[in-house]
Amino acid sequence: MQGIVIIGAGQAGASLAARLRSLGYAGSLTLIGEEDVPPYQRPPLSKKYLLGEMELERLYLRPPSFYTEQQITLKLGVRVSRIDRAASRIEMQDGTTIGYDKLALTTGARPRLLPQTIGGGLDGVYYVRNLADVDAMSPRFHGGRLLIVGGGYIGLEAAAVARQRGMQVTVIEMADRILQRVAAPQTSDYFRALHRSHGVEIREGIGLDRLEGEHHVARAILSDGSVLETDIVIAGIGVVPDTTLARDCGLALENGISVDAAGHSSDPRIFAAGDCASFPYRGKRIRLESVPNAIDMAEAVASSMLGADQDYVARPWFWSDQYDVKLQIAGLNSGYDRVVVRPGPRDGTQSVWYYGGDALLAVDAMNDPRAYMTGKRWIEAGISPAAEAIADPATDLKTLA
Repeated sequence: MQGIVIIGAGQAGASLAARLRSLGYAGSLTLIGEEDVPPYQRPPLSKKYLLGEMELERLYLRPPSFYTEQQITLKLGVRVSRIDRAASRIEMQDGTTIGYDKLALTTGARPRLLPQTIGGGLDGVYYVRNLADVDAMSPRFHGGRLLIVGGGYIGLEAAAVARQRGMQVTVIEMADRILQRVAAPQTSDYFRALHRSHGVEIREGIGLDRLEGEHHVARAILSDGSVLETDIVIAGIGVVPDTTLARDCGLALENGISVDAAGHSSDPRIFAAGDCASFPYRGKRIRLESVPNAIDMAEAVASSMLGADQDYVARPWFWSDQYDVKLQIAGLNSGYDRVVVRPGPRDGTQSVWYYGGDALLAVDAMNDPRAYMTGKRWIEAGISPAAEAIADPATDLKTLA
């Protein structure tokens, strides 16, 4: 027996390894990661860690001793170059190989990069994806001028931290509005107003033409011809699932590594979980980029790897922290055709409810945890109160179920 090998030591990989042991798996278990540090939390990177309010050790998902105690072989700073499915082994870039009985891919996602041809390779251009990214930008993350390319949640979270560090911040978004891909106009309006109230300049409907500078970025030429002097740039233009190993060994791909409800890839001995995997959900195939999905899917896949196939039933929820606002999202708003806004209990709080026909699909709650928790329970239970009742601030949500 050669045991189980997990490629990818992020949230999903670490959760999968821990779950395998808690389910009683006593065989060889190897967790391989490209970074030199043990598995760690990523959400605090662009918030408390960048602000200097969280030490490295507090980022760790588990203390390093956990892996020793659980007899999990943790191989860090190692890049896998090839999966040989016929021989049931993986090959590392240093030439070493590891055999497997079952293999899990938890390779996550990687950021979309600005092309080298438009200055994406200049010093001072950063991405917020891993520890090395944040460690590299942190010394420059105070005072000065920051350009953020992309008005999604990653970009807006970075903007909030930069303002707290005293930086002059401009956000450019090529789409008509910030958060256009993920939220209704009402949610975009809320966060646009929030950031402008904190001194962030937001330019929508404007893209990046190119970056210029002698080795280090110095200015941005925008799509409207304007020139913006800047000291550093953060690109938050989305991510793509990291499917290189899966593609090269011939696994089926569809918006990520295609798996069935139990996490099996097209090779019955290879599984996938987390940001890199797409799975069936309510008659569609989706891929979720979130910590809850990484944990829950990995734990379901652990059962499947041990022979007790367990269908993964996603319960999507997300969050974002910007200034003193906590945004909590339940459900998926894909396919919505109607939105209602409900005032929250205090000034500056509200919730945005998404409907497809008469069906409640999702809710965005800004500093309104009660609306979030209520909406989450309804969505998971398939309950859809009337939109008119939700929109009426005089309606007690508890009476609607």
